[in-house]
Amino acid sequence: MIFTNLQAATNTWNTVGKAKEKGLFDFDFIKWMAWTWPTASFFIFIALCITAMYFWEKKDPGGSPRKGILTLNTTRGDRLFVSLLSAAFIHLAWLGLTDFNLWIATFLSSIFAIFVFRYV
Repeated sequence: MIFTNLQAATNTWNTVGKAKEKGLFDFDFIKWMAWTWPTASFFIFIALCITAMYFWEKKDPGGSPRKGILTLNTTRGDRLFVSLLSAAFIHLAWLGLTDFNLWIATFLSSIFAIFVFRYV
């Protein structure tokens, strides 16, 4: 058993120096980031949210401040920030506490974001 694991480990060390095939997100100037489809879709989603907020602000300036459940004056940008930060914590808690599918956490985060934009 130990010999098999040792042999498997040495096989992986033999491939360390070899060049690998470039993938879709393997760019030379962003080697510091592990670009996978979930990672790229996360950043694309954040960029789309900020772009949508920009056009929403151009259409209806002022951020529509209102006092919600927390009795704080919040704008659309504040509510977007709270919903994105809450989504991150919901996903981290989901990963740490359950073994269920992560799409359920995404669905819960979406429901919570709707709640934040509606009532906070």
